[in-house]
Amino acid sequence: MAITEVIVIGGGAAGFFSAIHAAQAAHTQVILLEAGRQPLAKVRISGGGRCNVTHHCFEPSQLVQNYPRGGKALRGAFSRFQPLDVVRWFNGEGVKLKTESDGRMFPITDDSETIVEALIFAAKKAGVFLRNNVLVQKIERFGSSKFEVILKNGETLVCDRLLLATGSSPSGYAIARSLGHELESPVPSLFTFNIKDPKLHELAGVSVNPAQVKLLIPSLSTDKKKSVRNQLEQSGALLITHWGVSGPAVLKLSAWAARELHDCKYQAKLAINWLHKLKAEEVKQILLNAKTEQPKKFISNYCPVDVSLRLWEYLLDKAEVALEKRWADISHKSIQQIANVLTASEYAIAGKGAFKEEFVTCGGIRLQDVNFQTMESKICQGLFFAGEILDIDGVTGGFNFQNAWTTAWIASQGIIA
Repeated sequence: MAITEVIVIGGGAAGFFSAIHAAQAAHTQVILLEAGRQPLAKVRISGGGRCNVTHHCFEPSQLVQNYPRGGKALRGAFSRFQPLDVVRWFNGEGVKLKTESDGRMFPITDDSETIVEALIFAAKKAGVFLRNNVLVQKIERFGSSKFEVILKNGETLVCDRLLLATGSSPSGYAIARSLGHELESPVPSLFTFNIKDPKLHELAGVSVNPAQVKLLIPSLSTDKKKSVRNQLEQSGALLITHWGVSGPAVLKLSAWAARELHDCKYQAKLAINWLHKLKAEEVKQILLNAKTEQPKKFISNYCPVDVSLRLWEYLLDKAEVALEKRWADISHKSIQQIANVLTASEYAIAGKGAFKEEFVTCGGIRLQDVNFQTMESKICQGLFFAGEILDIDGVTGGFNFQNAWTTAWIASQGIIA
């Protein structure tokens, strides 16, 4: 029976970051257990292989607005460790980050391996003992203040502080339950929408920035609709795909409405304003002006609003307006139909798609059961949490990694206190 002071289960961003900082404390032995053959798998694939490390938002009160769940709990946490601290830490490890126009921050190499190598090197330098391909079978309390970590190979490790950084892994949830914790039911967050519209699919690759998207879920009670009204409407870039729609606007909407969409089995209506916040009456006037000013032009060739010609032709077809007509021949009824389609096209959502190879989960350890000053369990002394295992999730843009870095750092400080 091997005895160590700290065991971290989960070799992802949160697990590594907490292990590094805990091990840097004098006389603290740290073992990091990873079930896979390679650690940091999610870091490797994030941001299309570039790793969206964090977001260029250094004001905690603004930062928390990007978390559908957990923002309130993170407010104080971000005042202690925020994106600027992450930038400084990686800079100290020889990794410089850059900021893109939308605020996302990446290593200047545009290669996630840069982040992976920095974390692995820092862990080795700090004396973390990393063990890959190790499956934890169960955890038991040993005496009054120690944990027995029983591995699938029959080996048993003993520690007096245990950190779970297992993300959305069912095995991590099972361990937490065995130690007395209840969970908010895990459901998917950050996903794309499937829409069965072959003509829309033909526009795959066309993007609109910004667009406004709104969910219409008839099954929601009146009270529930009022409480989530702002969450069910988002703005941002929208991308048409060969299965439906994606892009930041859709991903944000899927995150804020993760539970509502899960409850309706991902069968809902989506309204798209292709012209962002323009109202139908405003667009109608733009179209009437086009009719007056360009009467001889074919409607298919002259688009007076800010969408591509391919999308314009598709939307005219959706409004049941013949493409071979000239502007002079367009009736006022047709003008109204086009305005309605431009500002409130409705689509039936028929399920969800994946967001690249990444995934984020809404749900996990109940936040009221965790002390956010230390990330220690209020139910089981000596047990700590970090990262996505908690009921915290952010929208796309580096916010989920920031949750990992922040909760991991705070957990490490709690562990060594």
